[in-house]
Amino acid sequence: MAMTDDDLPEDYDALKAAFIEMRAKVLGAEALIEHLRLVIAKMKREIYGPRSERSQRLLDQLELQLEDMIAEAGQAKAEAERANPVRGHLRRPTTRRNFPDHLPRRRIVHPAPTCCPCCGGDKLSKVGEDVTETLDVVPRQMFVTEHVREKFSCRSCEKISQPPAPFHAIPRGFAGPSLLAMILVDKYANHQPLNRQSEQFAREGVELSVSTMADHVGACAASLLPLFELIKHHVFAAERLHGDDTTVPVLAKGKTRTGRLWTYVRDDRPFGGAAPPAAIYYYSPDRSGAHPERHLAGYSGILQADAYSGFNALYEANRKPGPITAVGCWAHARRYLFELADVASNARDNSSKVISPIAFAAVQKFDAIFALEREIVGKSPHERLAVRRRDVAPLVDELIEWMKRERAKLSGHNPVAKALNYMLRRVDVFTRFLHDGRICLSNNAAERALRCIALGRKSWLFAGSDRGGERAAVMLTLIQTAKLNNVDPQAWLADVLARIADHKINDLAALLPWNWQPTRIERAA
Repeated sequence: MAMTDDDLPEDYDALKAAFIEMRAKVLGAEALIEHLRLVIAKMKREIYGPRSERSQRLLDQLELQLEDMIAEAGQAKAEAERANPVRGHLRRPTTRRNFPDHLPRRRIVHPAPTCCPCCGGDKLSKVGEDVTETLDVVPRQMFVTEHVREKFSCRSCEKISQPPAPFHAIPRGFAGPSLLAMILVDKYANHQPLNRQSEQFAREGVELSVSTMADHVGACAASLLPLFELIKHHVFAAERLHGDDTTVPVLAKGKTRTGRLWTYVRDDRPFGGAAPPAAIYYYSPDRSGAHPERHLAGYSGILQADAYSGFNALYEANRKPGPITAVGCWAHARRYLFELADVASNARDNSSKVISPIAFAAVQKFDAIFALEREIVGKSPHERLAVRRRDVAPLVDELIEWMKRERAKLSGHNPVAKALNYMLRRVDVFTRFLHDGRICLSNNAAERALRCIALGRKSWLFAGSDRGGERAAVMLTLIQTAKLNNVDPQAWLADVLARIADHKINDLAALLPWNWQPTRIERAA
């Protein structure tokens, strides 16, 4: 019931007490409102928001805004030049564009004057030339390769001789290796489902049905499986791995169910390792802990991953061939606090920012540690360990003590307390990097390896079956490993598919992305 003027007490002390009581109620209501806003915003972010932090989303928005502004400026400039043609032909400062040297040049020589425009004389002599380069493109061209095997008859013995038939990427297949590589890269790297590719081929005058291309994809996956096995052995020979998983919708009867794609990444570059980077992918119909146990059955090194309970059996002391050393991901721990320090949905809803002071302070302390770690990327384990003991360890100790003090002030149901508990309950796992220079601060290598799947889900919507998920794991392993080694996956797959059928089985390692030497024909292309 609202208080009226007649209900106000006459005594000053009573009036002051009533005012204090009312202000306490208002502050309590406001605190509850802010808390509920924070909880709602956090839940909306978990349900609808992307997995990237606010800074990445703001960067994407700024890039889009910059793109629109540049387009508007270009449109305005073109309209101004059409409105004032004299001003449009004024000399502008030239900017040299260094187009790559490997691009072919098409030289167009414009006709020179036959006489002097000033005196009319015809005694002209060339003193130089100005070249203006423009970048252009020719649409892709389909062509048919004819393999001609001439027959010869011997006049002495009447025997007929003929060269042997060439190997095909697919037995009795009509698709060439370059076409197959393009289909595979478009499907698994550019996120173009086969039905869209079929429509594009039809617009170019070539009929390739979805079923035909699907057969080609399956046959290529079977042909490339030996390379998948070689990459797997290379990855699991590492001293340290990054591991993570993500969801993948799988088509079921009248609906889709949720499968999983797992990745394990070997990347020794942060501590100056000479081994080439590689990523292996596995598919599973669910997220049972039995799957990582099977994937890592023969591994006993260091695993950097999140706090998923399915990995716990890998860390047991009595595990054969030995326990895996667990390492935490500071990016995960920071992310839980970041969501409470700056909720991205506020920017979309134009609502007032709801920021937890404790979470905001924690993120700043995390960022200071990340800044020091960025300075030692690529250095040897010994150098990294020395810097960590000297500069990073004091910041980590201070952070943990601060988190313990702040956690003691909060209730167990407070979202900030839950975010702090994620790290405080695993302090030994999160501080292990201070004693081993090979360990990274975050598990971002695995998350980067899964980014292609997260980006592609909206395009291909779902995998057709469990077998389709397994094929996707094989192809993603090959394509992402090529990318990690700065190799064009389409050029590499085209060359490998052309050579693997008659390549020596004991020399398949020469076809791996980090050992690959393109053939003369591939280099010419």
